[in-house]
Amino acid sequence: MAKPEQVLIIEPKYELTFRGPFTSSVTSSIKLTNPTDHKVCFKIKTTAPKKYCVRPNSGVLDPQSRIEIAVSLQPFDFDPHEKNKHKFMVQSIVAPDDFNLEALWKEASPESLMDSKLKCVFEMPSEINSVPSNFSVAEKEDLKKKESSNSADSAETELQKASNEIARLREDLSSTQRENLQLKEDLIKARQQQIPIQSTLNVKKTNQPSLLEGTQITPVIYLAFGVIIGLLSILIGKYIF
Repeated sequence: MAKPEQVLIIEPKYELTFRGPFTSSVTSSIKLTNPTDHKVCFKIKTTAPKKYCVRPNSGVLDPQSRIEIAVSLQPFDFDPHEKNKHKFMVQSIVAPDDFNLEALWKEASPESLMDSKLKCVFEMPSEINSVPSNFSVAEKEDLKKKESSNSADSAETELQKASNEIARLREDLSSTQRENLQLKEDLIKARQQQIPIQSTLNVKKTNQPSLLEGTQITPVIYLAFGVIIGLLSILIGKYIF
């Protein structure tokens, strides 16, 4: 026996989108509308109950009424390369005139339940351009405005960082130039102090007399040498002969 067709109008119909970053809780919504003249009971199920908080996750829709279900995705480390297999299912059943909600779900046969499945889609801000086709024009425009605002904020932040970096480089360059100028001044002073010292040393060398300078060998010295040599010759000859 085939399952009955879903009587509730579900928005979105096929995909439940969550937009990152996922460092904090992200909330999406499921809108349920009961277009019939009967009360319809509903229940929301998911393949990953520990990762989502659904409020309300069950209830009763009066005829011609509507309800919005808040679905919150808990923070997690998002990996764009990891295949997402999370799904939601909206179960519904037409309520009898007199019923107990808890007993109704327990006693309902699988053939009397109406099921609708939604696939979970995770999007980062850079992926917002790929808007699902079931989004309204107003929702698409709102997403574009948010994306433009985020892009402008990001560009302003990058511009401020670049400006700060340029200011830092200019300050470093100015500091380096001041250090080079100081080094040049110190070198000039050192050279100026070295020149008088060198001049003084040269003057001292120039004024210092040489040991041989001014020394003259007079004839008296020659005469003395001659007498000494003569006496030595006489003595030597006396002893030999």
